[in-house]
Amino acid sequence: MKVSVRVRGEWLQVPCKTGSETVAWLGEESLKRYMKLKPSTHVPNKAEKVARVRKTRGGAILDPFDNVADVLDDNDFVSVVLDSDRPNPVTERAEVKYVTEQLPGRYTPPEEYLTLDGATLTPEDLMALGKCCYKIRLSQEAEDAVKRSRELVDNIIKEKKVVYGVTTGFGKFARTVISEDKLEELQLNVIRSHAAGVGSPLSAEKTRMLLALRVNVLAKGCSGISPDTLHQYIDAFNASCLPWVPEKGTVGASGDLAPLSHLALGMLGEGKMWSPKTGWGNARYVLEAHNLRPIKLRPKEGIALINGTQLITSITAEALERAETVAKQADVVAALTLEVLKGTSRAFDSDVHKLRPHKGQNEVASRIRALLHNDTYRSEIAESHRFCDRVQDAYTLRCTPQVHGIVHDTISFVRSIITDEINSATDNPLVLVERDEIISAGNFHGEYPAKAADYLAIGIHEIANMSERRIERLVNPALSELPAFLIKEGGLNSGFMIPHCTAAALVSENKVLTHPASVDSLTTSAGTEDHVSMGGFAARKALMVVENVEHVIAIELLAACQAIEYLRPLKTTTPLEEVIRVVRSVSSPLEKDRFLAPDIDAVTDLLRENKIWQAVKNHIEHYHAVQDVETRVFSPTMSFVGPGPLPVKRAADISNGSRSRSPATPKRQRTSSRTSN
Repeated sequence: MKVSVRVRGEWLQVPCKTGSETVAWLGEESLKRYMKLKPSTHVPNKAEKVARVRKTRGGAILDPFDNVADVLDDNDFVSVVLDSDRPNPVTERAEVKYVTEQLPGRYTPPEEYLTLDGATLTPEDLMALGKCCYKIRLSQEAEDAVKRSRELVDNIIKEKKVVYGVTTGFGKFARTVISEDKLEELQLNVIRSHAAGVGSPLSAEKTRMLLALRVNVLAKGCSGISPDTLHQYIDAFNASCLPWVPEKGTVGASGDLAPLSHLALGMLGEGKMWSPKTGWGNARYVLEAHNLRPIKLRPKEGIALINGTQLITSITAEALERAETVAKQADVVAALTLEVLKGTSRAFDSDVHKLRPHKGQNEVASRIRALLHNDTYRSEIAESHRFCDRVQDAYTLRCTPQVHGIVHDTISFVRSIITDEINSATDNPLVLVERDEIISAGNFHGEYPAKAADYLAIGIHEIANMSERRIERLVNPALSELPAFLIKEGGLNSGFMIPHCTAAALVSENKVLTHPASVDSLTTSAGTEDHVSMGGFAARKALMVVENVEHVIAIELLAACQAIEYLRPLKTTTPLEEVIRVVRSVSSPLEKDRFLAPDIDAVTDLLRENKIWQAVKNHIEHYHAVQDVETRVFSPTMSFVGPGPLPVKRAADISNGSRSRSPATPKRQRTSSRTSN
């Protein structure tokens, strides 16, 4: 049997003649071969010792006394860890490990395919591709378009025409004509020279998104890539062979040159690459382990692989999807907080919001009406304070539709920009087959996704800004009429004192992160690229803002669920009780101080998995399906004369001449209301 062994990132093939050899022998034999071959990672004149042998898949430590055949399969993969490999825990960074198999169950490649045509990919699809939900393939139309564009490039080269990036240098060297025998070397050089990024690598999920999006753009048939090269990209994606792509280094102007060059470099068999089967290793060996071969570039292909806005766009797409998920659930959490703070539902009256007909505002008000006390879902808590003397709620309670609403509208706007960008040809030069032309223009400029990322960060931040103030109202006894910091025996216990501080810290951090990156520009390429988008950082920090918002909403949700414990045995509405049940499945009530970070992480995971929205979605739809009359209870926040407020009827009911009073509406009430802000 044969075993592939990784020593310091280098892969060695070690034959085991009978399989009866021990794991200890395998480790020593691998080290001996490594020292003999002296690869690039070899340190001369240094004594090395095997510390342990691990399975690459899953990272299990192997017992040195076990026989190889008993613990490994033929053509299996292991990693030999040398004693000197262990990093200094204080000064050294740990090696990045993307171990898909550590998730529940064993890694299984997806069986379903998503067809890419360069025109119909959505941000949601892109997220699913990042999460290994699909393999990819090209539509027949895309296959034909790619073939035709390559034929045009080949014809232009045969005619010895001068075309930017095909027969000339790049950037400042655009006027330097390259001889025909150097055209392939030109394309190889552009990838090697441009692979100059720094920082931590993109995660496996982000790299899959980047790779899939690059394939989708090339599938438009406007880049001159050859069908063979494009299919090599597709094969690598389907095998989850993912190059090392540092997250920093793009100014987002002539495309995301550095990260896309690192992506291409791995496909050339250079640099580092990861797959679930092999772990990290030399790109050439990882490709070979999956029966894939490194790409051999033809003229125009190097620049075709690295020009475009795919890093900005793919990261912003993730930020967008996660922002939409947390924003919808923030509406639910705000409703729960309003309920436990004994706020009124009258601020969400449909007639009020029709007078300011923003789509997002009216959607949020509609959701909150479905969640709070109504004739379909009654709340004992709301009934308990109907005739209190509170004439107004705080802005973070009654203005939720107005503030959350613009966030939803912002997300909708950003979605339109990013969806267009996902399906745009952003290469340079562009191959226009119908006109038999290759044109150098500016579609690579990242200003569109950069501005969208900045706008998204500014918008979604406001969700956390509101949430932190609601958390303050929950933990402050002067505002909540609940125990200080939502804990018994305050003083001995601190309760939610520090979770609120955490939320405040994250909101303050977001106020710095929401400063737009795209307002900056630094001239690059010796003045040729004299305006850049800085979209790479705009996208990365938009995602950081979203992550912070997720944590803040999780803290508010935990605090609201804790607060309702002090209102028991009263119950809230059915959908909000379901929210509490979901939270309690991962976090019990706080009876006394405990380590709360795991609770915050667990509830954050609920939000990321959309579990809170799933808990109420059907209830909201049911409310709107069965309740014809909008419930309008008495509240000191409104005033009227005559017989009192009348329930709202749908247009169909009004046309039938019917008019009935909601059972929750008093027959006759008069009150005065203060009108101060």
